[in-house]
Amino acid sequence: MLTSVKEVLLDQLAACHDDESWFKPSKTILNDVSVNDAVRKAEDYPHSIWEIANHLIFWNEMWLNRFINNDLLESNTTNDETFESDHLEQNDTSWNETIRRLSNGFVHWREVITNCDESKLEKRVPNYFNAQWWGVISNLCIHNAYHIGQIMLLKKQVQKYRS
Repeated sequence: MLTSVKEVLLDQLAACHDDESWFKPSKTILNDVSVNDAVRKAEDYPHSIWEIANHLIFWNEMWLNRFINNDLLESNTTNDETFESDHLEQNDTSWNETIRRLSNGFVHWREVITNCDESKLEKRVPNYFNAQWWGVISNLCIHNAYHIGQIMLLKKQVQKYRS
């Protein structure tokens, strides 16, 4: 039995969000990260856990909106700006909202993929390397997995520092 593109994308999104398979998903990793742990930066590393979470939220939401609305307008936000968290109050409420937004992004992506017509995934994105949507979403999942790995390493370093 052949696996559909939809099934592969749904599997990748689940692995990044809440399916404990090859690596720990974001939901598991962030479950017990405190505000202090989230804002602490490891030595010789430019970003905190919170900043990486903001970066993932930005790209996941932007590409989801593009997919839903067929809107491929360029963002005025630079990649470096997507990591910023200085404008947020550093408290439990803000941190929990960040975790909620990241989680909801994965949930929303899965709902949209589940309910979209398979032909939409085959369509090309002309001003994005003429890639097919399924490839763009797959690469977005790889991007998430990369940064989730960074979050896991930072969490271990921060917790070691705390001990």
